[in-house]
Amino acid sequence: MASETKTEKLDEESPEEHCPIEEVRLVVPETDDPSMPVMTFRAWFLGSTSCTLLIFFNTFFTYRTQPLTVSAILMQVGVLPIGKFMASTLPTKKFQVFGGWTSFTLNPGPFNIKEHVIITIFANCGVWYGGGDAYSIGAITVMKAYYKQSLSFLCALLIVLTTQMLGYGWAGMLRRYLVDPAEMWWPANLAQVSLFRALHEKDSRSKGLTRMQFFLVFLVASFAYYALPGYLFPILTFFSWVCWAWPNSITAQQIGSGYHGLGVGAFTLDWAGISAYHGSPLVSPWFSILNVAAGFIMFIYIIVPLCYWKFNTFDARKFPIFSNQLFTHTGNKYDTTKVLTPQYDLNIAAYDSYGKLYLSPLFALSIGSGFARFTATLTHVALFNGGDILRQSKSAMKNVKLDIHARLMKNYKQVPQWWFLSILGGSIGLSLLMSFIWKEDVQLPWWGMLFAFGLAWVVTLPIGVIQATTNQQPGYDIIAQFIIGYVLPGKPIANLLFKIYGRISTVHALSFLSDLKLGHYMKIPPRCMFTAQLAGTMISGVVNLGVAWWMLGSIENICDIEALHPDSPWTCPKFRVTFDASVIWGLIGPRRLFGPGGLYRNLVWLFLIGAFLPVPVWVCSKIFPEKKWIPLINIPVITYGFAGMPPATPTNIASWLVTGTIFNYFVFKYNKRWWQKYNYVLSAALDAGTAFMGVLLFFALQNEGHNLKWWGTQLDHCPLATCPTEPGISVKGCPVFK
Repeated sequence: MASETKTEKLDEESPEEHCPIEEVRLVVPETDDPSMPVMTFRAWFLGSTSCTLLIFFNTFFTYRTQPLTVSAILMQVGVLPIGKFMASTLPTKKFQVFGGWTSFTLNPGPFNIKEHVIITIFANCGVWYGGGDAYSIGAITVMKAYYKQSLSFLCALLIVLTTQMLGYGWAGMLRRYLVDPAEMWWPANLAQVSLFRALHEKDSRSKGLTRMQFFLVFLVASFAYYALPGYLFPILTFFSWVCWAWPNSITAQQIGSGYHGLGVGAFTLDWAGISAYHGSPLVSPWFSILNVAAGFIMFIYIIVPLCYWKFNTFDARKFPIFSNQLFTHTGNKYDTTKVLTPQYDLNIAAYDSYGKLYLSPLFALSIGSGFARFTATLTHVALFNGGDILRQSKSAMKNVKLDIHARLMKNYKQVPQWWFLSILGGSIGLSLLMSFIWKEDVQLPWWGMLFAFGLAWVVTLPIGVIQATTNQQPGYDIIAQFIIGYVLPGKPIANLLFKIYGRISTVHALSFLSDLKLGHYMKIPPRCMFTAQLAGTMISGVVNLGVAWWMLGSIENICDIEALHPDSPWTCPKFRVTFDASVIWGLIGPRRLFGPGGLYRNLVWLFLIGAFLPVPVWVCSKIFPEKKWIPLINIPVITYGFAGMPPATPTNIASWLVTGTIFNYFVFKYNKRWWQKYNYVLSAALDAGTAFMGVLLFFALQNEGHNLKWWGTQLDHCPLATCPTEPGISVKGCPVFK
């Protein structure tokens, strides 16, 4: 109570110290109680258990045809009654340890909000480590299941753990730029803050439902509803009515298919489909949604149709308009085994004989957008945020104005920088050692590792600025693979490993930083955060690899679509994309596709275009400073409007845009009080209900083989959407144009 009084007095005297971000002011409390116990026995037990369960589920589900990411919100809700039960039953006796030097108790009092946050930090490691960003396991799966490589468990464990520890090191070094400043507000965390407050704070019911009651109502509704798209009526995931109107038209189905086409008129009534690729639309700020919409409309409704039907760019009509498969010049699927040596290198003679590799038009253009997105991110952050970054570097945060949350966090002991540097140095050392000991397995030499580390260091900060302000994370997977593909052509495993160390360490660094900001908002002592993140990472890494190793060894023909039974769920669509990328960038190499004489060579110009596009926006913002909307034009986020396609579909993104617009424009503008109280709580309830029902459906029905087969269980009634339209191209199941 004393701390709260102190905070309130501080706010009255210095109102300018409030957070400048309105959404944060509306959601995050500006008080703290430093006396709350944090790293309790309950927090350790429930945190490590939650982390283990989540990593098991997410690793298990990610191999399935319909992968499911079990959100940390499931555990966030589930541990609350358990924590309260432990608080009411565990003994309160204090135990003396180390000769009386210190003591601890199993039950320090009521289960509190800070314990709950620490448990969620543990659980978050089990989400982005296993399901959300399973890149390390993806690389190991590709090595073992697709390339049939013999790989030692120790080597695989080093790959998984060193990737995580590198990210941890980057996060520690960038805290002062991406966590402490109030402008770096990490929008997705506001949903977590709202849920914590709903679960622990009491509010009056006089003006409608309390936040807890609202959460429970929509949790139950979401749980019950997901039985429809999740099992009984899956067509709700991709409702493509255009194909019903024109059942015999390839063009109409290419335009209207929500699963294999442009998704015009299609929509999804499945929350899992809406939030699958860009996260919850309820937590993205309106200006970010508007930028994504601009890029999406321009790409899907203008550029792709012109390239396909008007100009036949890249021989587009020989292939489906939307596919993540690789093709030959005849429009049939590319068989990579015909151009692979026993050493997992490219057989150049076989490649010259078999023919060039081709991509679907949307896939090729999506790759090109990645080129523009990479350089646009660097330019945008240099122009719009470069001055702030330089000032923070020069002052070492000594004279930087802090908001109320940063001021309150100054009451706690900070984590010394050398802790993070030690982890970073150890990870780099182990990675280099691995490149020497398992040289033939990993294909990536020591200098390639150092190159990857340098790339990650350069791009983590600018990408973090974009994510911390817009809730969108511009990726540079393509760039990492493009660069090493030129340096080490014909080496698919080296390409995979370079991507992991150069790009995926950045992904994990940003996950760590997001959690650090959550701890910042909830006033968790930094050293407790460090301990929880480090422990969660170690637990997750070991369990993640253990489950994957077990599945790869025990499920016959896992990921092999041709050899599996037609009803087998173990088709690994996420890892198929990883394998395709290793073929494009590693085995075949960018020189053959994007170099002189390559079919896709003109896409390389997008590097230059992307670097230039933020410049006129920045110039206009300086010429017209009174126009506050100009700096909100974010070129990296605009290009992100068509990122991830495939496997993301236009229907996923379009439904995300519509939902986000409803809540973060109309509701926020016209009923801000409702938005403040319920918006993020609704997002959490929809996530949790969907996750609970998804797990229940799998173990109760789908895992037992109780699958329904009727008209409504087909995801997309558009069989002709995958057909080419070039005359003379013959593909099984498709008509041949004369």
